[in-house]
Amino acid sequence: MESMRVLTWVFVLFFHGGWKYGPGIGAGELHAVGGEQGMKPKIGIMSKLFLWYFVLVSIFYGTIFILFIHIQEIVGISEDVVNENYRISTASKKLINSLLWMEENISKYDLLKKEDYKEYFVAAQREFEENLNNILTLPSERESPDSVWRKLYHDYLSHLPPAYGSVEETQSSETLWIPVDILNEWIQRISRARAQNEQDIESEMRRLNRRGRTAVHYGMVGLAISILIGLLGTYFLTHSMNRPLRELRKGIGSISRKGLSDPIPILTKDELGQLAGAFNEMAQRLKEEERMRSDFISMLSHEIRTPLTSIRESVNLIVEEVMGPVNERQRRFLSIASDEIARISELLNHLMQISRLEAGLIEIDPKPLDPHAFVIGSVHRMTPAAEAKGISIEADLPSRIPRVMGDADHLQQVLLNLVGNAIKFSPGGETVSVRVEPVRDGDEEKVSFSVSDVGPGIPEDEQGLIFYKYYRATGMRQQVDGVGLGLSISKQIVEAHGGSIWVKSQVGRGSTFGFTLPVLREE
Repeated sequence: MESMRVLTWVFVLFFHGGWKYGPGIGAGELHAVGGEQGMKPKIGIMSKLFLWYFVLVSIFYGTIFILFIHIQEIVGISEDVVNENYRISTASKKLINSLLWMEENISKYDLLKKEDYKEYFVAAQREFEENLNNILTLPSERESPDSVWRKLYHDYLSHLPPAYGSVEETQSSETLWIPVDILNEWIQRISRARAQNEQDIESEMRRLNRRGRTAVHYGMVGLAISILIGLLGTYFLTHSMNRPLRELRKGIGSISRKGLSDPIPILTKDELGQLAGAFNEMAQRLKEEERMRSDFISMLSHEIRTPLTSIRESVNLIVEEVMGPVNERQRRFLSIASDEIARISELLNHLMQISRLEAGLIEIDPKPLDPHAFVIGSVHRMTPAAEAKGISIEADLPSRIPRVMGDADHLQQVLLNLVGNAIKFSPGGETVSVRVEPVRDGDEEKVSFSVSDVGPGIPEDEQGLIFYKYYRATGMRQQVDGVGLGLSISKQIVEAHGGSIWVKSQVGRGSTFGFTLPVLREE
């Protein structure tokens, strides 16, 4: 109920009023302004989320871009190796085989003098030319006029016989053969070039491996940075939003528990900062309204007490027949009037007492207090009211209870109020139990005072509200008299003694109200 009221205030102020920060902003240095002069967040939540998302996307696509560049280099190296080095390696091997075949045919012809070997020689020569041309057509060879293969080609042209042509044209030519020593020298040159090409292939493969490992490295680094940025961004965004929300929850919880809240710190300059500022303004307005209401009630109580006292004395004088005799009917109505005046006086006393408690004007005079005598005295005072309703009061008191420090008059008012409520809400013939026991709250020893009844009980969702001023549980507002000040007064008196008040209740099974007080530390 109170929380809904708080949230309504927050959203009304947030959407219908602007906020402006002054220099050196603090929790209470916020003031409302209207229209477009309101507080504008320096970096809003959407901006933070967009910035975080932009950084993540930038790292992600930056990693992909770097990987793409390395993959392009890997593809280029692979194409060079496949299109040139492997072609050179294959063709050079065939060149060596062709030269060896040519040399073999020369040797066989010299030995056997068969013309078939000339044909074989020419076929090997054609194969040599074809493979050499395959090498010379490579892009790197076209761009390098002084390469090994181009020099070999020029040397080959210089050693061609003048009658070089078809086999039929060269059958009778004795100069068809290329000298064997030249062929051997070409084989050595091709072997060296082939070995160098193998080294180039090995070097390119190593380069390819390095590029692959570099690409994997950058990919893993980019992935790690993306994960790190994602986790850190999530942490900081969650932290930056959770801190002001936690402070806001504390403020709302303070209003739920106490009815008022101190200003909460404004930790950010985004929309949550706006909400915190709106909450502080709402809390300040609630304080001002509460103070005005307390001042009004206090003033009204003082103003009413004087004429009420005059009325009460006048009624007493008439009852005592100072102004002449009265009949029984008049006496009965005067008695009713006297009772109502007493009821109004008690209500005014409660109003003035709670106003003084809130203003801190009531002085607590703590003295060592014996729980036995304190409880027995309160029970004796409430026994006539209980017997009038057919209710018995039982006191459960241990043999040894440590003493407490407290103001006996104020604390007795608390216990009488709790016992009176138990009698008021219990049906006739039942028993009200008063129990005292030592308890521990962490490392601190305390004494617990509790009063149990078998009344209708209090709904769970209303148990946190019954200690508010003027609050009365649902279903009881029309059944019993009162304005809901007794428990609020009791709560403030107990807390002024350093204790706490509590309630446990189940609908249909009764309620237990209690309070705890610190134990007197014996010197």
